[in-house]
Amino acid sequence: MSRIPPITSEQADPKAAELLGNVKSSLGMVPNIFGTMANAPSLLEGYLGLSGALGASSLSGKLNEQIALVVAGANQCDYCASAHTALGGMAGVDADEMARNLSGQSDDPRTQLVLNFASEIVSAKGHVSDDRIAELRENGFSDREMLEIFGQVMANIFTNYFNHLAETEIDFPVVTTPAAQAA
Repeated sequence: MSRIPPITSEQADPKAAELLGNVKSSLGMVPNIFGTMANAPSLLEGYLGLSGALGASSLSGKLNEQIALVVAGANQCDYCASAHTALGGMAGVDADEMARNLSGQSDDPRTQLVLNFASEIVSAKGHVSDDRIAELRENGFSDREMLEIFGQVMANIFTNYFNHLAETEIDFPVVTTPAAQAA
């Protein structure tokens, strides 16, 4: 059971109700995370604004989902692992690859570099090594791409910690994160 229950558009204040309506139009449903965030309209608005801005980055939707999965695995967030496995499938990520991503692994060398970077951001609390930055640059990653990856990691830490606090009820097919990956 959730510590902080989600609210419906009918229960929400006018601003939150409008935002929930936008979520429903976009996703066809209002996931529990957004209904729960609606208890604090400014929080919901802030998260949706950040998420929308990052969705317009130069990173592919597929890579964004893979970043979300490695962060969910590192932070043991089963809600985000479940949601981003569903969204990752819609973005074209293979099911076996998503399972590897949750543990920080990828069959694609370029994606592996991104997952290593994202994992280090989480485990080192942002204190990423000079060697990691050099490795990314040597492999053609621009400063823009590195910062956009960082943004995706931070947005996913936000939702991971939110779900830990609220104990958001999972409303996607349940995916359990590997315990050994916790940062």
